[in-house]
Amino acid sequence: MQYEPFSIRLTSPLSTAGGEITRRAGFVVRVERDGVVGVGEATPLPGWTESVEECERALASAAEAGRPLEVLEGSTHPAARHGVELAIADADARAGGVSLATFLTDGSSADSVPVNATVGDDSVDATARATREAVERGYRAVKVKVGAQDPTVDEARLRAAREAAGDGVELRADANGAWDVPTAERLLDVAADADVSYVEQPLPADNLSGHAHLRGRGVGIALDESLASLGVDRVLDAAAADVLVCKPMVLGGPRRALSVARRASERGVDVVVTTTVDAVVARVGAVHAAAALSNVRACGLATGSLLGSDLAPDPAPIEGGTVSVPAGPGLAGEAFEGLREPSE
Repeated sequence: MQYEPFSIRLTSPLSTAGGEITRRAGFVVRVERDGVVGVGEATPLPGWTESVEECERALASAAEAGRPLEVLEGSTHPAARHGVELAIADADARAGGVSLATFLTDGSSADSVPVNATVGDDSVDATARATREAVERGYRAVKVKVGAQDPTVDEARLRAAREAAGDGVELRADANGAWDVPTAERLLDVAADADVSYVEQPLPADNLSGHAHLRGRGVGIALDESLASLGVDRVLDAAAADVLVCKPMVLGGPRRALSVARRASERGVDVVVTTTVDAVVARVGAVHAAAALSNVRACGLATGSLLGSDLAPDPAPIEGGTVSVPAGPGLAGEAFEGLREPSE
């Protein structure tokens, strides 16, 4: 096993639970299996996974071991584990001559995955304009960021987004845990009137009882930060969500993401797959993970444009609100051989 660091500038600063970041730093991981080399990516995100320094130490320990994935089992280094698991899965799928999605399902998988556009916090007019432009580009699902402004402004923004989207477009909202229960109740009623399908993380991550209370108001409740910080079992046992937002980098790899999806499905909870604003290797891995799900909803995979450069040309570009799954073998055939630090 080998790993190499990289650092990519973002097109604009990104606010996270760990503070504002301007670059995505991580590691390209390579694992050889029976003469076939697979590629993975470990890109920690502050506030969601281990730090970059902790990730590098974990990868160093894994590289010294004969069975690198076993070293990371049960660890608190999900990004490092993701990089190693993805590299191993890529190598095994390439050896088998099948795409990663097919390999993960031991059978058939989707050829394409619908994706949602994301509209950031902005004025009412800008929100309507961005929503309209996304629909014109072919997106059939649009997520509006809310929670950073006064609730009255967000009420107007959701109504404007619905009017701009028109009929037949799924509208979502993401509050990133910004509201208290009374504010969430008020905004959920507005969201129901605007035919919003679900609101993501309306309350802080640890308030599972509050999220359970908010369900059944005509708008689904999706949990993201809660899943990362508390784990799938606590979220499901609390009956706190209608939808789980699964980030393979945060969960420790594509197989773990699919395991969470299966457990959620057994409890009648939907799943969407999203990235953590990763570089191209992990993004393509998330595309394959989403393609391995049955009847997957639009996923949060259209994040490549947030990077100022990348590790390689994207073999799975977004077109018309969908992403085609690379046919393989593995992640994307030969597309990721000879990756280099991006020049900026």
